[in-house]
Amino acid sequence: MSAAALDIHLTDEDLTAALRSDVREGLTAEPKWLPPKWFYDARGSELFELITALPEYYPTRTERALLEQVVGEIAKLAQAEVLVELGAGSAAKTRLLLEALTAEGPLKTYVPQDVSVSALSAAADQVSAEFPGLSVHGVVSDFTATLDNLPRGGRRMIAFLGGTIGNLIPSERAAFLQGVHEVLEPGEQLLLGAGLVIDPAILVPAYDDAAGVTAEFNRNVLHVLNGRLHADFDPDHFAHVALWDADNEWIEMRLEATEAATVRIEDLDLTVEFAKGEQLRTEISAKFRREGLESELAAAGFATERIWTDADDRFALVLAERR
Repeated sequence: MSAAALDIHLTDEDLTAALRSDVREGLTAEPKWLPPKWFYDARGSELFELITALPEYYPTRTERALLEQVVGEIAKLAQAEVLVELGAGSAAKTRLLLEALTAEGPLKTYVPQDVSVSALSAAADQVSAEFPGLSVHGVVSDFTATLDNLPRGGRRMIAFLGGTIGNLIPSERAAFLQGVHEVLEPGEQLLLGAGLVIDPAILVPAYDDAAGVTAEFNRNVLHVLNGRLHADFDPDHFAHVALWDADNEWIEMRLEATEAATVRIEDLDLTVEFAKGEQLRTEISAKFRREGLESELAAAGFATERIWTDADDRFALVLAERR
């Protein structure tokens, strides 16, 4: 078995510079906001794994069950020689795709992409051990900025699963899909996992569980700022809020100051004031309708080949071809 190759296009210094820029821009805006990617230090990743097992949090298990059901069809349609996975993490769901694509015959290479060197290295080595005939080529990068670093050659399918597309606001989604279009060749494909618009009575509890795990996950971004930028947030003075924005058809997660606070962020030489009751947006999770997904893909230059949904129409897997 050959060791997995690893290309590093994103260093700790790059991540710190991006964090500093995002925090300065977001916390001086009105209203205040932070990007959701800063939830994910080691503790944040651990908390998210706990969230995926909660009874209220249906997206992960729904997507996996759907993937198990249709992965053979995906493999037959795709005939991919190279599988690229954006935001691969532990590559847990990817094994279903790898098994189906190798059974179909043509798959030669797996390219997992993630921002975390340690997570990516461990996942790549594990996949190399489980699929000894497969070449594994990991890419450490930020998929929102460095898609052009993905290796070329062979018939590729890019997989972007988990509903992560919903964390991008519409203009960011358009830019991301256009970027994917630019790195693919005509005839190559995108496999997209997306949450669908459903009853808010089911949707909201998925982001506001009874055990309070999501609340702890939400507040973890403040711990990240304290640790990495020497801020002095008191996370206990911020309450978790999750609400459904019917106009935009997305869930918003926010942190609400339970009392007035003055926060100092030493590394930015920045002081931020919070009024009692003021909210800081930490994540959106957009949900989609089939026609909306097809329209956004078409605008970026993709033709939708197939859309699969679960029996309850809670989640969709979309296979689209780059025109």
